[in-house]
Amino acid sequence: MSDRQVTIRQCAVLVGGLGARLGDLTARTPKPLLPCGDRPFLAWLLREFVRFGVEEFVLLAGFRADEMKAAVPILSASLPRAARIVVSEEPERAGTGGALYHARGLLDQRFLLCNGDTLFDSNLARLLSEDVGFARMLLCRSDDASRYGSVTLDGDRVTAFSERSALGAAGVINAGIYQFDRGLVDEFAPNCSLEADVLPRLAARGALRGTIGEGYFRDIGIPEDLLRAQREVPHVVHRSALLLDRDGVVNVDHGYVGTRDRFEWTPGAREAIRAATDAGWHVFVVTNQSGVARGHYDEAAVIALHHWMADEARRAGGTIDDIRYCPFHEDAVVPAYRRASDWRKPAPGMLLDLMRAWELDPARCVLVGDQDSDMAAARAAGIAGVRFTGGNLAEFVSPILGKFACRY
Repeated sequence: MSDRQVTIRQCAVLVGGLGARLGDLTARTPKPLLPCGDRPFLAWLLREFVRFGVEEFVLLAGFRADEMKAAVPILSASLPRAARIVVSEEPERAGTGGALYHARGLLDQRFLLCNGDTLFDSNLARLLSEDVGFARMLLCRSDDASRYGSVTLDGDRVTAFSERSALGAAGVINAGIYQFDRGLVDEFAPNCSLEADVLPRLAARGALRGTIGEGYFRDIGIPEDLLRAQREVPHVVHRSALLLDRDGVVNVDHGYVGTRDRFEWTPGAREAIRAATDAGWHVFVVTNQSGVARGHYDEAAVIALHHWMADEARRAGGTIDDIRYCPFHEDAVVPAYRRASDWRKPAPGMLLDLMRAWELDPARCVLVGDQDSDMAAARAAGIAGVRFTGGNLAEFVSPILGKFACRY
């Protein structure tokens, strides 16, 4: 298995389109900033990428870039986890490929790119875990590909694009999410179209791969689809949540596990995370880490281990959306951590903080733990708690995902 870092920390977002088909709605407001529920559509989109480890967004702005810059504080405040948002303004109308070309100095070596006016509720880890090559795109099956045009595949190699297919004809379409190597952008022209110029050229030389995802797809390019998005997207993104204790559930409890060399996944743990992600659930880890207070390791070691865990989960095709840990203990050896904390289970602080940050419905949350303290924390938070006594975690979690399933 490759040792490459699967998690990508940066996503560029195409937000510079005119939105002409929406008429007066976009006369003064960029399409991605149109309201969708209680926030801009773009806020929901960025939230989805945060789930998979993105920590920086580069907004590729053109039309009404000043409005996009002014919206950055609103977008930042809506995210469940901190992420940096910067705006790259193209010097003139440069097309979707040109917008990326003009932002090339801001881009990481490996980055994600997405359309700012489409949301695909799919397991993005399936794209991240694949070998990339030069470029890989996420694809979506559609019962009617006529509006979008279809994509032809040979295995996972994209061989051709069709601008339009017959009305009502099913096909595979471009979902508007890509993983690129920055070296690719050096081949772009200052003014070019990603869809019309770059992708067909990559396909023709065999340098473009595709991953087919499953799930809800919606763009907001025409008024009727915008209305559907306004009704549907907030419900889709407010997900069920699987909260997992760490030691004894996600990993074998060897006692104060604070480093990778002592970490051992429990049987079926990564498969359980992948199954929950595929089913459209959030996956969170909540863990008491008194090993910090007792001087066995420091917080930096815990954070590094958790980053590695999340990357390994994505390598296996799932995601850990977020993690909470409590380093405090009343009998701490390290004075800075010697205190009681309402984050330490059986208190519910970690759970309540996740519920607040991610806007979780308690009726759609389940905590899987192996200790009485886990079950007590679940009761105190007002959510379901299920005791894990060993065995294969994926097999244990499967009926939970079925019982509490609620995608759309």
